Amino acid sequence: VQLVESGGGLVQPGGSLRLSCAASGTTIIFSAMGWYRQAPGKQRELVARITGGGTTNYADSVKGRFTISRDNPQNTIYLQMNSLKPEDTAVYYCNKVPYIADYWGQGTQVTVSS
Repeated sequence: VQLVESGGGLVQPGGSLRLSCAASGTTIIFSAMGWYRQAPGKQRELVARITGGGTTNYADSVKGRFTISRDNPQNTIYLQMNSLKPEDTAVYYCNKVPYIADYWGQGTQVTVSS
């Protein structure tokens, strides 16, 4: 099983990014999937979750700014991030919810800075 995150980068405060997570070796169609992030010196946290049926939930810190979605034929999930803040700076990962330790990928770095 491989989860490959992409789409990160350097963006100014207020900017937007769209992250992608492509799954191979397993189907995620019926799985609850999530986007997690880990900032330097902090624990990894779940910021967005989407169920197999499409219900979404968000951490309070990103609610109203981030949108998680899924493309089942492509076996991919996305995270649209708008109105980015410096405190969103972190490495972003995707995984099942609850996560499976063996599924962690390399993540994608998001840096919000002027």
